[in-house]
Amino acid sequence: MPLQALLFDIDGTLADTERDGHRPAFNLAFAEFGLDWDWTPELYGKLLAVTGGKERIRYFVENYLPDFRSADFDKLVADLHKAKTRHYTAMLANGAIPLRPGVRRLLHEARQAGLRLAIVTTTTPENVTALLRYSVAEDAESWFEVIAAGDIVPAKKPAPDIYLWALQKMRIAPENCIAFEDSRNGLLASRAANVPTVVTVNGYTAHENFDDARAVLSDLGEPDAPFTRLKGDAGGKDYVDLELLRRWL
Repeated sequence: MPLQALLFDIDGTLADTERDGHRPAFNLAFAEFGLDWDWTPELYGKLLAVTGGKERIRYFVENYLPDFRSADFDKLVADLHKAKTRHYTAMLANGAIPLRPGVRRLLHEARQAGLRLAIVTTTTPENVTALLRYSVAEDAESWFEVIAAGDIVPAKKPAPDIYLWALQKMRIAPENCIAFEDSRNGLLASRAANVPTVVTVNGYTAHENFDDARAVLSDLGEPDAPFTRLKGDAGGKDYVDLELLRRWL
């Protein structure tokens, strides 16, 4: 099948946003609301098993603070998440979160070749917009035909719903696409939607099981900064380009 589209996860895939982006932004939001909660890098690694920021807050309270009480817990969760998004966006605007190796190059190569692009993520649309604008290009949001993000589907990754929604919007078959993910939950979602997937791991996900991926890499690589291949046949290549993606497809 011919390669027609690239589908990108955001957090941990386009940029290493989790440890040094979302985590400190959550902590800033907690402090803003007078809460003494501190999500350390180690704790946050455990919380990443839960997809979605609001869901992560709920899970944390239910499992780590069972005696916590709030007059309106639903409102507190929503307000905390809104504050966290504001802090995270400010970090992006200050250039604190660069793209991962090879991302900008591959996006430009795909656009020049006329491939269709989409974002498929559980993060909020505001986070997507901020990352694209400040870390990719001012007009980068317009590069993507579909941005599937946030709560547009009720079941988040590892459920395939967000991928199925994007594929339906694009009116494209999954076998004509390649997805890019960084986590087991992301891979489960993309593969349940039958989308071939390349995984670029990060410090939080390197230990996870990616048996169903076409390839597992340290990153997308650059001509002068090769990726480390963890799984898959790269055909002697040191960085991901469209030729390699077509081979994997």
